[in-house]
Amino acid sequence: MWASSGKATYEDGSAATKPTLVLVSGDATKRTRNSMSRSSGDRATARTNEFELVWTHKFEQIGALIGIVSLPIHGDYEAYLIRHFIPHSAQDAYDALRTLNLELARLPETVSNPTIGRFRMQFWRDSVNSTFAGNPPREPISVLLHSAITNLAARTGGGSASSLKFWLLRLINTREKHMENKPFTNLAALEDYAENTYATLMYMTLAAMPLQSVHMDHLASHIGKAYGIAASLRGIPILAAPSQPIQGPSGSSVGSTRSPALLLPLDVMAGVGLKEEDVFRRGPNAEGLQDAVFQVATRANDHLITAREMLKNLQAGHEPGHDYEHQEEPEHAHFGTVHDGEDTKLDIQRGFSVLLEAVAAGDYLQRLENANFDPFKVKSSWKLPWGLWKSLRRHEI
Repeated sequence: MWASSGKATYEDGSAATKPTLVLVSGDATKRTRNSMSRSSGDRATARTNEFELVWTHKFEQIGALIGIVSLPIHGDYEAYLIRHFIPHSAQDAYDALRTLNLELARLPETVSNPTIGRFRMQFWRDSVNSTFAGNPPREPISVLLHSAITNLAARTGGGSASSLKFWLLRLINTREKHMENKPFTNLAALEDYAENTYATLMYMTLAAMPLQSVHMDHLASHIGKAYGIAASLRGIPILAAPSQPIQGPSGSSVGSTRSPALLLPLDVMAGVGLKEEDVFRRGPNAEGLQDAVFQVATRANDHLITAREMLKNLQAGHEPGHDYEHQEEPEHAHFGTVHDGEDTKLDIQRGFSVLLEAVAAGDYLQRLENANFDPFKVKSSWKLPWGLWKSLRRHEI
């Protein structure tokens, strides 16, 4: 029996088998063929399994991305616009985080009682812990978040990923604390809520880039507070309206998902003589509503003014102009980073897209002012995409 051995080349230089005459016995040939058959089969099976594993993982990521990117178009249109300006390396994290925030914010509307809502919050808390431990649940947000933190850890060594987990758990804990939509005791409590939600989302986006700068964190704090306060005002017409009844199997009503709520600070409402029941019954005609909204919107605008002045100072190479109240917290320490004038300018240039939340907040506050601070009459905006592009081009907020 004749077999082949030896090497030759094709015209393009690639390797090919060159026939060489070798006399072997029939039994040896049979054993060789069987061995080659088994080896080829094992290699083919291994390649197939590896191929299926890789592409299953890829398809999970693609499916997660498609589902997540399309969700905020209607639920968080501003985030959907801003994501196009976020650096590509941080977009997966941004998409996952914003969609999770939307999911958490909607929980009071989708559960029939707070106990079920707390179970859902615990589910997300466990999902985050599992995801950062390398074993994400097979659901879109966790799959995409795991992909993002894996890439981030490969680029940074894991420090930014641990910060991301800290901020994310803080977001979930804050959303759970305010799940029952109880009024804030005062404006300071509303600011704390905004700091622990929307400002925290901005901190996470900076960590995902990664960008470690106490000045960028400081800017994000003011802008996040402005955005969070504006979000509470934007929600007044929705939360103050009666919720839709839940239909049982027989078609009869078995209750509703929530009671009407008004998230204006109690001290502001008391100061202008506004009562919750008046808003629930009379809506925009409730006495004192516009005065209360004006006071709260003014605080949001103050944070935007502070952020704009601070940004101009930093871009000119000066100090921010005031201290950062959270700079002593460990997650804002950023040990080993340099914060001289030129480095700060580079940080602002690199992370400016994160600051675009200021444009969205300012856009809503301007429309609110145009409606004479009646949140029920605020018109939708078609200028925001243009405003975001102009802000990014000029590096102004």
